[in-house]
Amino acid sequence: MGFALYSDEAVIVGKLVLYIVLLHYPVYNREGRIVTTAIANMDIHDIARLAKTYAVDGFYIVNPAAGQRRLALEIVHHWLKGFGAGFNEDRRIAFELIHIRGTLRDVIVDISSATGQSPKMIVTGANLSGEVISFNELKRILKTGHEPYMLVFGTGSGIAGEICERADYRLEPIKGVTDYNHLSVRSAAAIIMDRLKGMN
Repeated sequence: MGFALYSDEAVIVGKLVLYIVLLHYPVYNREGRIVTTAIANMDIHDIARLAKTYAVDGFYIVNPAAGQRRLALEIVHHWLKGFGAGFNEDRRIAFELIHIRGTLRDVIVDISSATGQSPKMIVTGANLSGEVISFNELKRILKTGHEPYMLVFGTGSGIAGEICERADYRLEPIKGVTDYNHLSVRSAAAIIMDRLKGMN
């Protein structure tokens, strides 16, 4: 169940339609096993604000565990309908973009229903290897494409291979100036969104 309603703006011809998806399953843990990760309060807040800043059409949180979804709903409800709604208007506006779903398939159905087209899936992660596209290539695709896109970020130690194999685009990992490669998903999402939709 999500709180936000889709607007007609999502189907305007020529407008980039882009969604952020935070995936909690299927993802890898440190041992390389497929697991479901826990929803983090900080991820909800920071990625929602990021999505609003860069004019993203929606922010999906995907977790198959009913208890985790209830927790996320309580957090979102606090900032949309509860005390937080009056306490921090800027936070409330960002939280209007949030949708909480059980599976990635649910997200695809939602976006297809809202836009009339099946979304193109973009995956990224620190451990992606093999054939990938650059940030500049993806930026050009987003500027000229006519389909909706969903940019999927994995939690844990990255998106499971079964999802990456189904993706339409595999975005190159972020490279810093050292060999250290352990950004939080919030930091990675911010860097990537600025590279794709920033002013430069």
